[in-house]
Amino acid sequence: MSFQLDSSFAPSGDQGQAIAKLLKSIEAGNKHQALLGVTGSGKTFSMANLIAEVNRPTLVISHNKTLAAQLHSELKRFFPNNAVEYYVSYFDYYQPEAYIARTDTYIEKDSAINDELDRLSLNAMSSLLSRRDVIVVASVSCIYGLAAPEDYRNLTLSIKEGDLMDRDIFLKKLVERLFERNDFDFQRGTFRVRGEVVEVYPAYSEGEIIRVEFFGDEIERVSLVDSKTGRVRERLSGYAFFPAKQYVSPPEKRTVAMQAIRKELADRVEWFEKNGKLLEAQRLKMRTDYDLELIGELGFCKGIENYSRHLAGRLPGSAPSTLLDFFPKDSLTLIDESHVAIPQIGGMFEGDKSRKTILVEHGFRLPSALDNRPLQFHEFMERQNQIVYASATPGPFELINCRADNKTYIPVKRAKRPGEEAPEGFRGILFQSPKEIRVSPSPSTQSVESFDPKKRTTPLIVEQIIRPTGLLEPKITIKPLAGQIDETIALCHERVAKHERVLATTLTKRTAEDLSDYLRGVGLRVAYIHSDVDAIERVEILRSLRAHRLDVLVGINLLREGLDLPEVSLVCILDADKEGFLRNETSLVQTAGRAARHVHGECVLFADVMTDSIKRLIELTDYRRGIQEAYNEKHGIKPTTVVRSEQSQLKLYGDEDGSDSLRVGEEPLAYEQDVKETIAQLEDEMRLASAHLEFERAAQLRDQIKELREQLT
Repeated sequence: MSFQLDSSFAPSGDQGQAIAKLLKSIEAGNKHQALLGVTGSGKTFSMANLIAEVNRPTLVISHNKTLAAQLHSELKRFFPNNAVEYYVSYFDYYQPEAYIARTDTYIEKDSAINDELDRLSLNAMSSLLSRRDVIVVASVSCIYGLAAPEDYRNLTLSIKEGDLMDRDIFLKKLVERLFERNDFDFQRGTFRVRGEVVEVYPAYSEGEIIRVEFFGDEIERVSLVDSKTGRVRERLSGYAFFPAKQYVSPPEKRTVAMQAIRKELADRVEWFEKNGKLLEAQRLKMRTDYDLELIGELGFCKGIENYSRHLAGRLPGSAPSTLLDFFPKDSLTLIDESHVAIPQIGGMFEGDKSRKTILVEHGFRLPSALDNRPLQFHEFMERQNQIVYASATPGPFELINCRADNKTYIPVKRAKRPGEEAPEGFRGILFQSPKEIRVSPSPSTQSVESFDPKKRTTPLIVEQIIRPTGLLEPKITIKPLAGQIDETIALCHERVAKHERVLATTLTKRTAEDLSDYLRGVGLRVAYIHSDVDAIERVEILRSLRAHRLDVLVGINLLREGLDLPEVSLVCILDADKEGFLRNETSLVQTAGRAARHVHGECVLFADVMTDSIKRLIELTDYRRGIQEAYNEKHGIKPTTVVRSEQSQLKLYGDEDGSDSLRVGEEPLAYEQDVKETIAQLEDEMRLASAHLEFERAAQLRDQIKELREQLT
């Protein structure tokens, strides 16, 4: 199978040379190469062309679920005939297990699994094991532990018409693969039996049931059935059932694993008792014995991932299996917005280790639970074949690993400081000497690779500055802090009158929520978006902005990298002179770039002090505007606003008649009707959360319902 790029456009502007250079670098065998593409230059289209040319299974990593959803939607349009999958954490809400020794407070693991995200994750795993034309768009959850690929593959149950198999043996094999029998509430990951007919609802299926009909000890017929209507869609010659859960192991491995867990338990209890920690010993024994009983009877228990090292038969301290192990050795990895994703990948391990060490020390978990962890950064890099970093503002890791000697790739001039060894014009964090560098995903910790120019053939950073649309970098305007709220309101009304959209960024969640309420009070349709808003809802809020059901979107740090909002013509950055993580050079460049897809793009910074970050933003903007203006004049190009179809949904909410209330590709419903349907959906979820005693979740849903009702009044 090969990738088939479906697009009516051909590469233009800087795209053609960028694709050619990156392809040449990959064919030369380089592990690291970077695409320095400004906002609106078509990095995703360049990446799609590169995937089609390289023609290998590809992992695309994004640093948050919202951007991953956007990338998935775009790549699915480019490759409609290939498998484009979505893999992120499948939790809507997740409270990890923890213990606070100072107050003797144990916090039990609490989570709410999103059924749709779980299905998409399982679909990604099964696609990787069954075909090569696969693109998986993933968040950093791809570095967390999974079942070993060989176990997942070995537990694949393949059947075909004419096979000799007793019906009860077939049912037993389904149970071993963690399918559950449920003749009444038939849903994903279950099966039901009606005489000699067995219907299985695969965990990764999107509304399709597999009906297996037996005649004695023979499989007589295999059919694909619509889950809503019960009609047979297609008669199949055979089918392969993949396991129903992400953590799975064969029965023979479970037996060995349980013996190993019991031995570790005995050793650990003995150690606690010798050291006078009787409470810890009793606690650990009770918890582990209960888990072992569940694993023995059901093959699964809550928190089974903490026993993953034993279930997989791994050595102590060894890295867990992850989604990366499902990819073949010749795969390609694209890291979008790498200046954020790389530090994020590097920072996962230590936080996880710190929390679990406390649990182990106080008898809540066995020491082997420490091996249920995300990959360390060097383990992540060891599993990569070739990587392409994509960012408008590459970080130090990318700049060092992809730098070619004596060439300038980011031409924003500034004087070199004493002791620096870098090409003239090199921007960003500069190091002392390439031979002494231990490259890290952040400027502080977690060393990874030594940079040795002699080991590189043609390390490469490819610039993609010229936009095919002719659009210039957004105009930068500085306004005083005094009266910034009133000025923001005036600017919003001005843009809304032109049917354009506005983004406003603040420094805190409280400020974002308060500003949203204030703007709503002056007649603007406003929503806020921050880390407390779940992944599906974030996507829907962004779709509402694009569909003109919202005028203004307020945020903190999520209105930055990669958000594709062509309707946005104005970005307001409040308190822009508060130098720090949210107002450093990278943050300002990325936030301002959200207006780079509109012909009237402008970024207004409210500041009384001209910080170094603001100066560099203006410097970089002027440089890039100059290049684009020269190109436009030479080729007679008139800048035009980007026109792009609305992003498809990740989750479709079903009506009572089984139809979808909002289908991909159809016109959105009226705003009021859409809000009413959302309220009804949230009310159902709130009642379900209350029934399961998840009162925090229910309270959050109640507040969302209240806010939506206020919008209707």
